[in-house]
Amino acid sequence: MGWMADETGLDKTEANYVALTPLSHLRRAAQVFATHTAVIYGPHRVTYAQYHDRCSRLASALAGMGVVPGDVVATLIPNLPAQAEVHFGVPACGAVLNTINTRLDVDTVAYIFNHGGAKVVMVDPQFLELAEAAIAKMAGSAPQVIEVADAAHGWPASGRYPEYEDVLATADADFDWIMPKDEWESLALNYTSGTTGRPKGVVYHHRGAYLMTMGTVISWRMQLNPVFMAIVPLFHCNGWNHTWMMPLLGGTLVCCRDIAAKPIYDAIADEGVTHFGGAPIVLNMLVNADDGDRRPFDHVVEVFTAGAPPAPATLGKVEALGFNVTQVYGLTETYGHVTECVWRGADWDGLPQDEKATIKARQGVAFPMMEHITVMDADMAQIPMDGSAQGEIMVRGNSVMKGYLKNPDATAEAFEGGYFHSGDIAVQHPDGYIQIADRAKDIIISGGENISSVEVEGVLMGHPDVNLAAVVAKPDDKWGEVPCAFVELKPGTAPTEADLIAFSRETLAGFKAPKQVVFQDLPKTSTGKIQKFELRKLAQDL
Repeated sequence: MGWMADETGLDKTEANYVALTPLSHLRRAAQVFATHTAVIYGPHRVTYAQYHDRCSRLASALAGMGVVPGDVVATLIPNLPAQAEVHFGVPACGAVLNTINTRLDVDTVAYIFNHGGAKVVMVDPQFLELAEAAIAKMAGSAPQVIEVADAAHGWPASGRYPEYEDVLATADADFDWIMPKDEWESLALNYTSGTTGRPKGVVYHHRGAYLMTMGTVISWRMQLNPVFMAIVPLFHCNGWNHTWMMPLLGGTLVCCRDIAAKPIYDAIADEGVTHFGGAPIVLNMLVNADDGDRRPFDHVVEVFTAGAPPAPATLGKVEALGFNVTQVYGLTETYGHVTECVWRGADWDGLPQDEKATIKARQGVAFPMMEHITVMDADMAQIPMDGSAQGEIMVRGNSVMKGYLKNPDATAEAFEGGYFHSGDIAVQHPDGYIQIADRAKDIIISGGENISSVEVEGVLMGHPDVNLAAVVAKPDDKWGEVPCAFVELKPGTAPTEADLIAFSRETLAGFKAPKQVVFQDLPKTSTGKIQKFELRKLAQDL
């Protein structure tokens, strides 16, 4: 089907078929944007020509250490220039990049070293003790260590291992990059959060990352030379693939070691940051920043937010500060974001602000590089698009993982029926826009009624004294389980439990309102997601 009667000589050749890879973006940028600033980190500023040079030296150095195509190179590094450079330097020697969450425990890091078979690990001194303890627990052969010093920010090299800048200085800047012959070749290995059991190794291919960079440009309405701030950890879905995307546009990547309101506002004012991605907690941080941490700026900053549906109240407040927020959705298994809440211009521009914020909290429709994303029932049939029927988000497209490393059973289960099963429960509106109701495990079933923790959290976040709210199920003798809210208050406020319960009852049906409110700081992941599994444990004992 689709072939002409006679296609003699119309074959794939080196001239008309090249494997898609994000590596191509930096090779091109080294010529097209040679003198344009590529990466900024305090006084560290390199052009695209220098960026390419440093990545080539890294590839050369790794090859010199015995890394061959297919080997895994791991990192334990915050969002620093070296963590950006490994995204090109590691695959440029044919290796697979494994960026590890720096907040994991020793046992989990040791498991990842073993399971992924890391040949080399590059480590920031802040996490050297973690790396050494993990290596000591390994059953297999230990990876070689390269230390990535950050002396200017209080983390000098220990002197026990080769230091990154010294390694680059003695390597070959003319190293011939090893480009993939097949775009299905493995590019990166990312481990899932693993809140229960061992984390699974998610394998990315070059094709998926390349198409992710292309689709994001379209969806974010980007033009040449954006200034992008890396707030999402580059160990999380490779920073949603944005580091691979920046050379495509001749963009400038602004690195940030510690995420706080002041460095974000400073980068917007001083470096002209135009784009960043972040979890809703980052938006909350900007809204509630002290006056002394804020800086004025005269341009609109485009923001992708994901991780959990942001409360409409938060969206309304942050946009008034000069940020235009687009809700996106995705998972580690989908390279990051694969749906977006595309704004329908004149159709929605005239709506009241609270209605706009409610729409912007939707996860939306598929990115252009995806084939089909919808919501299905347990029999894999399309649910009614009525905004109330619930099902599971199903994903099909090129930016879906190859599968789980060394786990064919989990891979088969995830892809059953020809779609990736997200595990996220959602409704679908008549216009096709998806809106998450909850993770399947976060739905609260009280007296046979389903309660969306997201809905209850959104109401609580509308209270002027609430900084963050998380709602989980609490066991109940009569109802089976009831909503329990954990609330982080804004400084200087002191509402009572009764105040917040009464506030939620103004909007919610009585059975949906929290039956208990606990005031405390909320446990969070390194990407700002609230760790509900920890709160569920606490709720069991209340």
